[in-house]
Amino acid sequence: MAALSKTEIRERLMNMPEWSLIGSAIYKKFTFKSFLPAVAFVNKIAEAAEEANHHPDITINYNQVGITLSTHSESGVTEKDFRLAEAIDKLYE
Repeated sequence: MAALSKTEIRERLMNMPEWSLIGSAIYKKFTFKSFLPAVAFVNKIAEAAEEANHHPDITINYNQVGITLSTHSESGVTEKDFRLAEAIDKLYE
C-alpha cells in the first residue's frame, strides 16, 4: 500500500476533525475525565489495532491519549492509517 501525497492527506483530513498531519504521520489527542477512562480507551484501540494488524504510536498523559499513525514500511501515511483513525474515532464516540 503506497504512501499518500501530502495533498491527498490534507484533503482526507478535511473530513476528520482534530486529526492533523505532523511530519510523515497523522495525529490526534483525545481527552478524558481521568486516567482510568483514558487507559480503557487505549485498551480498546489495542484490540482494533491487532484486528487491523496495524499499530499506532500511543502516549498517555494522565487523562490525555495521543495517537500517531503512519505506515513505517511506506515511510508515510497510507489508507491503512486512515482506516484505523476512523475506527479509533468511532471507539471514542
